[in-house]
Amino acid sequence: MFNYHTLYAELLSSLHGSPLEKWLPLLPEQINQGLCEQRFGDLADWRQVLQQLPEVSANKIELKDKIQIDGDSSDNTRAQIKNLLQALIPWRKGPFFIHGTHIDTEWRSDWKWDRVLPHLAPLENRTILDVGCGSGYHCWRMLGEGASRIIGIDPSPRFVVQFYAVKHFIQGGYHGVPPVDVLPIGIEAVPQNLQAFDTTFSMGVFYHRRAPMDHLRELKATLRQGGQLVLETLLIEGGLGEVLVPEGRYAKMNNVWFLPTADTMISWMRKCGFKNPRLVDSATTTLQEQRQTEWMTYHSLEQFLDPADHRKTIEGHPAPLRGVFVAEV
Repeated sequence: MFNYHTLYAELLSSLHGSPLEKWLPLLPEQINQGLCEQRFGDLADWRQVLQQLPEVSANKIELKDKIQIDGDSSDNTRAQIKNLLQALIPWRKGPFFIHGTHIDTEWRSDWKWDRVLPHLAPLENRTILDVGCGSGYHCWRMLGEGASRIIGIDPSPRFVVQFYAVKHFIQGGYHGVPPVDVLPIGIEAVPQNLQAFDTTFSMGVFYHRRAPMDHLRELKATLRQGGQLVLETLLIEGGLGEVLVPEGRYAKMNNVWFLPTADTMISWMRKCGFKNPRLVDSATTTLQEQRQTEWMTYHSLEQFLDPADHRKTIEGHPAPLRGVFVAEV
């Protein structure tokens, strides 16, 4: 039986004596629950993918400007890698370039990162939490900026397996074990008042939370004094106090609860105790940034918008406008 704890051995060892040590007693059971093959029927197949990944040395690892891993490998090995990674479709956050395979993900997450990065406190030597990280694309970019420890959390086992598939190949050319991991949990499983991270990211999560103030307080409790929050969410245009609460679906999603204006979001952050909350970037999501590809063949943004007017969702709401907020504690 595959022992998922072997994936986390370096992380678990590193937490001893660190500000994150109080999380350590909880993690083994959280991992067991989050990667329980009895709960997730496809997980056994995805585990087989991890076990079949070939051992390939990498003489090129690029994480700062893109995520690219390459080395000397045969055409047969490259074909095997592509076939195994395709077994983990859909891939949503990326892109990745792995031994000749271009994983052309649904989202051009690199575009978002390029917009966000200039507004952040330098990430070098920081301990970072990435909430709702998906396959961990941004976690690797954080390592490329010199972060010392990155923990992503996401309750989707498929995304966790995708992350460890990528880590497998990065580890093939990295000095030691890369200090990046993705845990199969949501933020509610993070110990209360942990106050251990230098930077916490929550990108694309806030509008899925039924209790927005509770989510802001949960995020704040992860940060040490002086730490920084980076939050990206869907917005609407308008003034202070305005917020859209879709009665039905929003862009075909049934789990969208609150879309505030930028001023409303800043007010909420201030009310929850954040210092100097500010909007640092806003952008309407385009069909070039979120779309169907051979690596994500399901419906995407084009099917979520009004075909006669892309300024509206299929339900008639304002089309997706995403804002990035930064604040300190």
